[in-house]
Amino acid sequence: MRKHSERILAVLTWGAAAVTLGALAFLIVFILARGIPNLKPSLFAWEYNSENVSLLPPLISTALMTLYALGIAVPLGLGSAIFLAEYARRDSRAVRLIRVTTETLSGIPSIVYGLFGWLFFVTSLRWGYSVLAGTFTLSIMILPLILRAGEEALKAVPDTFREAAFGMGAGRLRTVARVVLPSAMPGILAGVILAVGRVVGETAALIYTSGTVAQIPQGAMDSARTLSVHMYALSNEGLRMGEAQATAVVLLALVAGINALSGFIAKRIGGEKHEHV
Repeated sequence: MRKHSERILAVLTWGAAAVTLGALAFLIVFILARGIPNLKPSLFAWEYNSENVSLLPPLISTALMTLYALGIAVPLGLGSAIFLAEYARRDSRAVRLIRVTTETLSGIPSIVYGLFGWLFFVTSLRWGYSVLAGTFTLSIMILPLILRAGEEALKAVPDTFREAAFGMGAGRLRTVARVVLPSAMPGILAGVILAVGRVVGETAALIYTSGTVAQIPQGAMDSARTLSVHMYALSNEGLRMGEAQATAVVLLALVAGINALSGFIAKRIGGEKHEHV
């Protein structure tokens, strides 16, 4: 009976994996088959107009807003994760409250963040539809994700690493910086990758905060359009579906490139760590 149950579980597991991989492969092939034939040089023109509907300005805006959002959220999220995992009492009520709060914030729909950003940054602070308003909204949105991923990565580091560092006379700060953080870096990068994927694919929150102007922003107070918003605008019009599908290909390639780069960095960090050990 036990062997029979194990075989059933194995079949279910492999079946679920096959369905997942099949759905992913179908999605990628469908996007590439529809989008690649619509790629043309005019889509990468420096200036956007109604004739070429260039995706280059939205691509640049996407890169800028992603870097700005990560520049705000990563230090705050990682610093909070280090405090919760290394300095705070793990069984305290404050820590449990923070964890429940971050998990709740992680499940809030992005349009709610967009409405908050519109009410607070755009309206109350009078930033208008701008890169700055969109950046701060995205930072608040991905902060819980980075915090939870960073905390779990730090908690996964064996306590023997810390004890060995303490035994050699290292202080807590030096132990965290030289021993714990390098060991937890692959998990931290995984959280950052998830955050980047959410930022790059975000639409609802940015429509309410950064706007839909398809030009390269000249400053933080200028309105901008990201790739996902650009694709939504083109498909919503119904007249540029080919260009929207081509934008989907570029967006897919961008996410794949970010994932590959992050994986390469994680492997290099892991290799250097083992060499030092």
